[in-house]
Amino acid sequence: MVFKIEKAVVGILLLCLLGNSVQAQISPPGLGEANTAFWSAFGVKRQLDSLGKKQSLSYIALGQKSSPDNDNLFSKQAIFVLNHEVYHSFAPHQQYSYAISYRRQSVYEDAAPYEKEGLEQEIRLYGRYAYTFTLGKKWKLKNTIRQEFRKFFDPDFHPVEENFQLRTRLKTQLTYNLSPKNNQKLAVSAEGLFSISYLHEPEPQWTAFGYRELRLGVYYMANIPNSPFTVDVGYVNDLIRNSHSITKGGVHYLAADLIWNLPYKKK
Repeated sequence: MVFKIEKAVVGILLLCLLGNSVQAQISPPGLGEANTAFWSAFGVKRQLDSLGKKQSLSYIALGQKSSPDNDNLFSKQAIFVLNHEVYHSFAPHQQYSYAISYRRQSVYEDAAPYEKEGLEQEIRLYGRYAYTFTLGKKWKLKNTIRQEFRKFFDPDFHPVEENFQLRTRLKTQLTYNLSPKNNQKLAVSAEGLFSISYLHEPEPQWTAFGYRELRLGVYYMANIPNSPFTVDVGYVNDLIRNSHSITKGGVHYLAADLIWNLPYKKK
């Protein structure tokens, strides 16, 4: 029964991916303790109306990471993600979106040799609001607030120690238009993450709300000539509060995603 439920969740999100366009990189999630990590994603963007105000982005992605004692970013499988998000630009410079996400993350032991300890599943619901400032002809500044509800399960969909989490993300991103040729852009960003969790074990209780992470990113974005595809390549530095990795300058990510852009089709 549990296996059927899991297949149903994955199936629904895959249908969203296949059935379902927003120029924005697919930023990597936090992957826990590591020195380096690699994040790759394939997404589908679709225009949902003739005015270009409603769009969707669905993607499937994989994350890999090193152990805390080496720099091999492909050393361990880290996460599998299915995500579907709908955007609406409802006023000049303003946009909101809502999304559902399924994540399956590997859990490893804290001590060497860092063997695999198990799997943790997550169902995530989130909404975001963004306001974009146009700064001259080539610069844009986008400020975003994103509120998440994260529910965690073991591989059989039983509760785990952290029952669920409420997380707030504040992000600012500055984008520079490098060239109109292939729509080339360069973006730098900073995102702070704050959360509060409700624990299932050792006894039901709330944790304190507070700052958890800072993610700093640099991305290059461009359209692939004579194709409907966009490619984004970037670097992200994840600074996790009170982690071992922060003493070494955080977790260093390389990230790449390929996005298939689909125009609006009248039904």
